[in-house]
Amino acid sequence: MSDAFYLPDPANPQRFVSTELTRGPWSPDAQHAGPPSALLGHVIERCEPRTGFQVGRVAVEILGPVPLEPLTAKARVVRPGRSVEMIEAALSTDRGPVLRANAWRFKLAEPELALPERFLPTGARPGPEQAAPARFPSTQPVGFHTAIDYRFVTGSFTEPGPAICWIRLKYPIVAGTTPSPLERTLAAADSGNGVSAVLDWSRFLFINTDLTVTLHRQPAGEWVCLDAVTHPQPHGIGLAESALYDEKGPLGRSTQTLFLGTR
Repeated sequence: MSDAFYLPDPANPQRFVSTELTRGPWSPDAQHAGPPSALLGHVIERCEPRTGFQVGRVAVEILGPVPLEPLTAKARVVRPGRSVEMIEAALSTDRGPVLRANAWRFKLAEPELALPERFLPTGARPGPEQAAPARFPSTQPVGFHTAIDYRFVTGSFTEPGPAICWIRLKYPIVAGTTPSPLERTLAAADSGNGVSAVLDWSRFLFINTDLTVTLHRQPAGEWVCLDAVTHPQPHGIGLAESALYDEKGPLGRSTQTLFLGTR
């Protein structure tokens, strides 16, 4: 088994070999959307980096199943700015694009703004050491579910409904690198619809077509917490939304639009 989700291609810095750790729950031949979303974060942060700037939002569009194949990753600044700029990124196989993303990168205030205390984020969730370890009930022996730690404060994979779950990567997104806070958050946030599932996995599909993550501060540490809830509708469209935390408190929010169907 590999020790990373992606292996860089020495002959092409834009090409990454997908390993079996990226495998998702819906098909043995398709990736979980968490790793490729994090790979987009990886290339976004390396696109014309600027000191004193930080990514505040990433919106990922999932154009179809992502095969367990080599991916070409490209990013470019499409809207430069002195204080705010937009970066566009895409992942492609030899057959065409599979994921696209837009990211806003913000200039950080220096010195920091003297905000009234009532506007500063407060509150926290019980930490991962107070949560119960869990294993995703997949039939695949190796995949995304074996490459991360899940710890539930409330809810579980066998208990339908809202959940509070801590998630930690066991392996780097790209071999030879340390996952950045943005990479960790994107990889974790795509599990919102999984940890808060309300439909029977054996009867229904609830596949997200997108992932939007907004961060008002950088997460600290290896663990990211999702306080997640899923809203299904009988017409076949659903929404999963998660409040994001680390051990210091709130970070931001994520949303996923869901395609609902029967197996």
